[in-house]
Amino acid sequence: MGTNKHATIRYHALDRCFSNYGRKFFIEDLVNACNESIYQFSGIEDGVKKRQVFDDITFMESEQGWSVTLDRIKDGKRVYYRYANKSFSIKNQAINQSEAEQLKETLAILSRFKGLPHFEWIEEIQIKLEDTFKLKGNIQSTVGFEQNPFLKGLNHFTGIFNAIQNQIVLAITYQGYKQNIPKEVVLHPWYLKQYNNRWFLFGFNQEFQAITNVALDRIIGFEESKIKYCKNNEINFDEYFDDVIGVTIKKELLVEKVLIRINHDLWPYIESKPLHGSQKIKSKTDTNVLIELSVQVNHELLALLFSYMDALEIIEPKSLRLRFINISEKLFKKYI
Repeated sequence: MGTNKHATIRYHALDRCFSNYGRKFFIEDLVNACNESIYQFSGIEDGVKKRQVFDDITFMESEQGWSVTLDRIKDGKRVYYRYANKSFSIKNQAINQSEAEQLKETLAILSRFKGLPHFEWIEEIQIKLEDTFKLKGNIQSTVGFEQNPFLKGLNHFTGIFNAIQNQIVLAITYQGYKQNIPKEVVLHPWYLKQYNNRWFLFGFNQEFQAITNVALDRIIGFEESKIKYCKNNEINFDEYFDDVIGVTIKKELLVEKVLIRINHDLWPYIESKPLHGSQKIKSKTDTNVLIELSVQVNHELLALLFSYMDALEIIEPKSLRLRFINISEKLFKKYI
């Protein structure tokens, strides 16, 4: 069986060839048909060779595939392929064993959402799929996701999620950790993001006329506003967080080059789990590694760097180094 992401495209391309009794499909024709289908889907050319097609045919004929019966008909010194049964097609068959295993894995991943309020329908869908495709049995997840079902504010998740989907403006009663009195925030909800095991709602703030975010665990309640919804036509959230660590993004902050000296003992961990996607090695010695990040300097960056204590040292920018010196001095005074 081919294991790459175009396997299904190839199987269906071969299925069309084997079903076409009006033409002789030799191995070269099958290869061309697979490549043409992949090109139409992804724009990739010449990705399939004869060896791959022979492997695909073997898989389709196996019990793990669809147990197809192929005729291999000689035409001179060459052989062409077609289904022995003219009416056969893999489209008319039940899912095969491989597809069943993939579906089981999908169900296990879906079960991650069971911890969120009002997502009980996931369990209903799981039961229906198990029954329809005969997947009954013990479907256990083999992947563990970080999730805190007891996190304050999760009861707001579904209502906010639905507001985003239905483009409804929300009047949110919100109390930040520095606020003594709750205040109302009118937000056009655009995007939900999880960071550090907390959920944050991003949207267009009616008062500030700019994008802001609110933490779900700081939301007391919300109701629908009659204000006309402002669609998100300016932000690509797949790229929005590229220059930051966490969720705090400020337009007035520039992306800075941050130089950090990492102790040799800590480096293997930082190498395997980079502080940020922009992480680059500037130099190495026997005792330390100098790395560079290109990020906005925000609260989350400071918290992350401080979590490594004295195993790293901020070199640049000078402003960030001074902040670390100031915080370190305050800490020192508390413990002397």
